[in-house]
Amino acid sequence: MSKDFNVPPVIFPTGGNPNTAPQRRLPTAPFQPPRSSNPSIPFMSFDIGSSPASTSFSTPQFTNISGTGSTNFDDEPPLLEELGINTKQIWHKTLSILNPFRVKPDLHEQADLSGPFLFLMAFGLFQLLAGKLHFGIILGWVTVASLFLYVVFNMLAGRNGNLDLYRCLSLIGYCMLPIVMLSAFALFVPQGGIVVFVLMGVFVMWSTRVCTGLLVELASYGDEHRGLVAYACFLIYMLFSLLVVSFTMR
Repeated sequence: MSKDFNVPPVIFPTGGNPNTAPQRRLPTAPFQPPRSSNPSIPFMSFDIGSSPASTSFSTPQFTNISGTGSTNFDDEPPLLEELGINTKQIWHKTLSILNPFRVKPDLHEQADLSGPFLFLMAFGLFQLLAGKLHFGIILGWVTVASLFLYVVFNMLAGRNGNLDLYRCLSLIGYCMLPIVMLSAFALFVPQGGIVVFVLMGVFVMWSTRVCTGLLVELASYGDEHRGLVAYACFLIYMLFSLLVVSFTMR
């Protein structure tokens, strides 16, 4: 049984003559972009048949940055000044702490935390050399001590008290310098001896005297409560001195 298939007719492009040879398509010329109208840039020409492109480049011209309207880095302030760190002021405040018999409150009218932070890090470093890891304890105790002294002083002064927490933290930090010196001397003194306790008493009284004098002079209505302020400062620095004379943690 045969089956018929529908075959489509074959159409030749040459008018239906199958014996005629097919015509070839002529090759087209390659694409050539138009020439640049600017003769000063010869290396941008894409003309393949032309002469070889010139490889000479013109020397770039740079403007003088020191002219008018340009940025002059000599006029910019130092980085420490932009960060609010005055090294000269920190140095003068440190020298004022070293003399407990002549307090200079005018140097501490502008509070800062750069100097106290350096003293606290030095205290923690000396404690680390003694085998005691007290960085977190020192920072935590300074924060709590500042809050304690701030509350006590303003309760004593009443509504007339003008001691802010920032200045209180700055004064306590700067007056930590004798305790830092105690921790340095304790590295060369036998632990548990009478010498270290004598040094502890001297440096604690040193810090207490300086801190009390600065608080009374800088804050209003504090002279009449000097004894109570001195007692609060004594408790604070005695607490830090106990970190120095404590035995080495194993």
